[in-house]
Order: sequence, then C-alpha cells, then structure tokens
Amino acid sequence: MLDIGCDRGYFIRHVRAVERWGIDQRDVSADLGDDITFVRGDGTTADLPEAHFGTVFMSNYLEHLPNSDAVIAQLKAARRLLAPGGRVIVLQPNIRLTKAAYWDFIDHHVALTERSLVEAGQLAGLQTERLIVRFLPYTTKGRLPVDSRLVRWYLRVPLAWRLMGQQTLWVGRQAG
Repeated sequence: MLDIGCDRGYFIRHVRAVERWGIDQRDVSADLGDDITFVRGDGTTADLPEAHFGTVFMSNYLEHLPNSDAVIAQLKAARRLLAPGGRVIVLQPNIRLTKAAYWDFIDHHVALTERSLVEAGQLAGLQTERLIVRFLPYTTKGRLPVDSRLVRWYLRVPLAWRLMGQQTLWVGRQAG
C-alpha cells in the first residue's frame, strides 16, 4: 500500500498491508517508523516502483495541488503505480457539501466535488468502482472528542454519514 501525501502517517501507520509506503514532500520519516518505506518527494515524479502497489491511497491531498491538470497528472501517476487489479482510493473534501468552509485553509487550491473527482479519474484512465458522496465529516476538529470507539461507531452507521459527511470517498480501478 502507498499513501501519497502521507503527512505524519495518520493513515499508513494504522493499516495492515504486506508492504507500507508513504510519500510526502516534507521529511516525515521520523514519524512513520522503520516498518514503513518512506520516499520524500512529489507524488507524480518520485522514484517509486511502477505496477507494484495493490492500493494507492490519498486523503485530503488533491485540493492542495495547484490546479485541475495537476490533479489529473497525480491520478495518472497513481494508475501507473498500481499492480494489476489494484485500486486508487481517494478521501476528499467535497466543496458542494462544505460550501465556503472549503476555503478556510489557505493552501486549498482546487475545488472538487464527487462529479469532478469521477471525471478526473476517467481522464486519468481509471473507472469508478465505488463512490460514497457523504462519508466522513469535513474535519475532526469540533465539539466531540476524537475517540476510536466513536470513530468505529460512526463507520458502522451509514445514517451518520448522510447527516455529517462532507468528504467523499472514491475508489477507482484501471480502466479496460
């Protein structure tokens, strides 16, 4: 599994996989541990093994790219990294659901909805396997504490997704 834009490993440190890789432009290797292969660099140009990963994951990352062309280039790069039968998984704030709060972060540059995410995937040669328009809340910063029991409950109750979800989950596979 490869986590593009892994930051301090909030995702990759907690998944089970034969191999766990993370890539980020900042050196976050000290946060990841010895069992995660870290590559410092850009998700489109870094030296990563092609056709190698069963899953390429991106969370709250694409909106930080400079423009829609960079989003498509990133998804094309992810497609090249997939082993046969692999998947690209994107967890992404949805501007249609977050409205103006999407721009509360100075480094958000690309506005994405579920429709533009599907279109970008198609342009990158990926077909949509699954789309959950309302999945996770926009942020974990709120009135409720972040607690693993509360997260597990939330994930088991799709009604909560429809009420609180402002991030979209998209899963794509290589087209054809």
